[in-house]
Amino acid sequence: MFALIDCNNFYASCERVFQPHLNGKPVVILSNNDGCVIARSNEAKSLGIPMGAPAFKYKGVFQKNKVQIFSSNFTLYGDISNRVMSIISRHVPDVEIYSIDEAFVKFDGFSEDDINEKCRDIIRIIFKWTGIPVSIGLAPTKSLAKVANRIAKKYSTRTNGFYSINNNEKRIKALKNISAGDIWGIGFQNEKKLLKVNVKSGMDFVNLPDQWVKKNMSIIGLKLKKELEGNPTLDIEEGKIDKKSIATTRSFETEISSLDDLTERITTFSVVASKKLRRQNSECSMICVYIRSNPFKQKGERYHYSLTGSLPFSTNSSIEISKFAVKLLTKIYSKNKSYKKAGIILMGLSPQSNHQFSLFDQNIDKQKKLMKSIDSIDSKYGLYKVRLASQDQKRIWKMKRQKLSRNYTTEIDEVLIVK
Repeated sequence: MFALIDCNNFYASCERVFQPHLNGKPVVILSNNDGCVIARSNEAKSLGIPMGAPAFKYKGVFQKNKVQIFSSNFTLYGDISNRVMSIISRHVPDVEIYSIDEAFVKFDGFSEDDINEKCRDIIRIIFKWTGIPVSIGLAPTKSLAKVANRIAKKYSTRTNGFYSINNNEKRIKALKNISAGDIWGIGFQNEKKLLKVNVKSGMDFVNLPDQWVKKNMSIIGLKLKKELEGNPTLDIEEGKIDKKSIATTRSFETEISSLDDLTERITTFSVVASKKLRRQNSECSMICVYIRSNPFKQKGERYHYSLTGSLPFSTNSSIEISKFAVKLLTKIYSKNKSYKKAGIILMGLSPQSNHQFSLFDQNIDKQKKLMKSIDSIDSKYGLYKVRLASQDQKRIWKMKRQKLSRNYTTEIDEVLIVK
């Protein structure tokens, strides 16, 4: 049996752990620079506040309903996530950390009663030790566990956060009551294909011929169909799952028009992304750089430019990646335009141990030692104490985070004081 353990309204729950007066009140978390809503409590959802809602457009709704607003505090959320995942790993050996607030686990050699008891223990212990409420869906496959988790969360008062699809009758009932577009792995484009053939529910999808699914949704869609039929095709991916691409993007507090300012930003993003790359012992062979205008600007043209290029050799060096990213930037930059957001995406990732040498990477050993030294200094004295010359040494770019909560668990000066 597989279980999906999912933290309920995770970002909002993290804020509530240290501010219990927020319980029962609508809470929203904003993206970088306090731009859009990226997380909501159930109370905020009931007010009709959608995901991705621009904060400035919903200012009246926030004020009228006394919505509690927070800037995203990923340092806090990441630390609490590590604590939750650590608790799960202590109780179940086969764990796949799927995202910051989700983990799949596999139960082998347990009786059904033992599994149910263990799931309820995990819910109780995580809440007791961290204050984070979680829901667990249990089923014979990972895809059905996702469906079961959705039921556990939607009907939490009846399920107490735990629901098991442990027979065929429950499986059929669950699939009849979930829309095809809400099934993990379907996606927006496949949902449109399914609607064209009048497939609306999960059960409608399962009843499609295998040949049609494979032809129109590839072998991945066919595997999903088998999963929903109760036949496992996906197993636990043990250990830390490295990312397939790494993105660093930011909205600017004010619009930027000069190439020098954009170059500094792209260089800094390259340094940040490269550090993430080295942290998972990977290299990249492709880079995408993009810049765009303010999408919420009422007047004037809206524009979005991006360019992807292949590196002459795979690398995780901040120097090489930033140098190449800036070259891409100069090709898409246009004068007399103002930009509100920029970003860099590293793709074509491969393990550092599989590095293919070429004539173009003669300084690789020197750069590896340099990057290792910089990472060591950052680890000891704080991030980005050493910068590239192309980064602005005097100016520290800060995101607009006017509603940022304290780092209760990671900064000694910000921990709660108990009186």
